[in-house]
Amino acid sequence: MKIEHIALWTKDLEQMKAFYEKYFAAESSALYVNEKTGFRSYFLSFASGSRLELTNKKFLLERAVDAVGYSHLAISVGTKEDVDSFVAKVLADGFPLLNGPRTTGDGYYEAVIQDPEGNLLEITTD
Repeated sequence: MKIEHIALWTKDLEQMKAFYEKYFAAESSALYVNEKTGFRSYFLSFASGSRLELTNKKFLLERAVDAVGYSHLAISVGTKEDVDSFVAKVLADGFPLLNGPRTTGDGYYEAVIQDPEGNLLEITTD
């Protein structure tokens, strides 16, 4: 078995799609729209085969910080040097660095950033 995809509710589908395409070389599906419910989504595919579904509908509730459920998404970008280079790129573009780069107690070399809507992303080595 494998996890087929992870889905994120988003406020701005286009902004989030552009972020993941730019920084993670994700390839997007065409926009799916359910006219009856107002649900809209993109499936983003990564070179590794994993997928992220960005979803939207009217009347989403605001995010609850430190609540049960989604915590973060970890994305491997390669080597320690790749993590450092990635962090430099997102910092130069104005995104916040929340932690790292560092080696964690459980052995990961990682940095923690946020996507445009504040979702936590761990940028890690392979």
